[in-house]
Amino acid sequence: MASLSYRDDSRQGAGGLSDDDDKPLPLDFTHHYSDTTKSRNASKIKAIYKFFQIPGILNIAGGLPNAQFFPYDTLEAQAAKPERWSPSSGSSNPSAPNHITIPHDDSTQKDLLQKIDLATALQYGMAQGYPPLLGWIRQFTRDHLHPGVPYKGGPEVVLTCGSTDGFAKALNLFVTPWRTTDPISSRPGLLCETYVYTNITNQATPLGVQMVPVETDESGMAVSGPGGLEDVLANWDSSKGKRPHLMYTVTLGHNPTGILLSVERKKEIYAICSKYDVIIIEDEPYWYLQFPEASSLEAESRGLPPPSRSSPSTVTTPSSGFPFLDSLTPSFTPLDTDGRVVRLDTFSKTVAPGCRLGWITAQPALIERFERITEATTQQPSGFVQALISKLLISSQPSGWQPSGFVTWLSGLRTRYQTRMARMCTVLDSGSVLITTPPTRSHSWAVVKKVKLYDFSWPRAGMFIWLRMHFFSHPLFPVFKSALSIALMVWLTGGDYKVLVTTGAIFAANDEIKEREGWEYFRLCFAAEEEENVELAAERFVEGVKAFWEVRDHEVIKKLLEEVKSDDEVVGEQEGLVNLAGFMGC
Repeated sequence: MASLSYRDDSRQGAGGLSDDDDKPLPLDFTHHYSDTTKSRNASKIKAIYKFFQIPGILNIAGGLPNAQFFPYDTLEAQAAKPERWSPSSGSSNPSAPNHITIPHDDSTQKDLLQKIDLATALQYGMAQGYPPLLGWIRQFTRDHLHPGVPYKGGPEVVLTCGSTDGFAKALNLFVTPWRTTDPISSRPGLLCETYVYTNITNQATPLGVQMVPVETDESGMAVSGPGGLEDVLANWDSSKGKRPHLMYTVTLGHNPTGILLSVERKKEIYAICSKYDVIIIEDEPYWYLQFPEASSLEAESRGLPPPSRSSPSTVTTPSSGFPFLDSLTPSFTPLDTDGRVVRLDTFSKTVAPGCRLGWITAQPALIERFERITEATTQQPSGFVQALISKLLISSQPSGWQPSGFVTWLSGLRTRYQTRMARMCTVLDSGSVLITTPPTRSHSWAVVKKVKLYDFSWPRAGMFIWLRMHFFSHPLFPVFKSALSIALMVWLTGGDYKVLVTTGAIFAANDEIKEREGWEYFRLCFAAEEEENVELAAERFVEGVKAFWEVRDHEVIKKLLEEVKSDDEVVGEQEGLVNLAGFMGC
């Protein structure tokens, strides 16, 4: 194991916490930097940007277009009030939206952290992000999202073009690309759950990164036992590559499984990562979409006794200042004594995916490296988007949200998505069994046969329902085996069903998992469809699955399989098709 040491940093302690002196400095992780990261230097042109802010200075140094030639005089929008969705009931509040206007040049505002105009937002800027938005997110992150980070100075942030961009930059920071001609001992690995968001494998594997799945149970990534995290790291076979020093995980509303990782499990995982010096990349786009009523609603739907109340979090952290945020299961950040957690956040699920805007939270030394990467790649997110989000979050009420309004918005979203989840799961519960009556010669009585079609747990967070299909019970399974998964997906897009789902195989972390069990699963998204289609989509799915289980003709299955040339081909558009797949960003 590499030797570890603490590092100091000039920015640590900025905006520090009252008990900061009692906290350790974050560890030095330069030994994990990629070759590219180690050789990166600060942008020389960006280094002089700080002088642009000197009052009265005449700037003939930078190659900045003149703002008077920007073709936009204002940027205006009708924006929702934060209480549009009731946090308690999820009902819609019909109040009129707020009108927000971003002027071309707000010459009256001298405070750069409050100055939101097109002349600054659309100009070249610093890699960290647009100063007003960067300052707001930094304060919101440190004071409200993660007020109890246990290393000295607390975390810093840098803005990204969404979590996909954030993960790409994390790979850039920590991974030296590996080629087949390189020694196998240098091949990097990425620890992950057995099922993982497809964009992660799509980004990692072209760099030569080996996906290293860790077995999971109903509570998430397993710690002990065969295939658990301790087993994988303690018994690593160096003939397969370098022991992984990176982990990617979605712990709160996992995509695709919907699992919410408990604090106790996080503590166990963190301890092992600390023991084996593993960096944790924590992607949490669904953190705010935790469903506290899921277990009781699931029990009610299935006629089971009410579940016992879960024990409260055993992580002691300062209050966020908002009961909603305090109620959420925390991420790894309040456990991060080493400074080894890199958390990815995004506005994709809380505002809109097209924003392509998010941020990374990590210890200052890592954020400094992310800034160097950003200077040489994306530079910063879109100025239009940063200006609109800044105006929405920072402006004084009633036109702006402020922290309290943003939390109200998040709470209302959570309630709305929990309601959608419950509506779809209730329909799925009612249709999970096929009841058949085999033909008999006697008309006086018949044997009723019940066939279980699928099973699932109600998701505790996120946007997805993870179904395990019982293909073994299909009458044609002995003939077609795993191919029934693709056949069913195609079957559901036709006839009277017209519903699109995602096969679980595409989320398998490697081919072995895909072939062993990935084909047994379907992922359904309850977030994407219009309100009136939530139950309709589930009803069509249930009807289609039941009808598929009645198919006895081999030729029907063969024709379905002929419609798909490969597992990677997406079924084309059809009129009236209801989408439960959640393709694209999900």
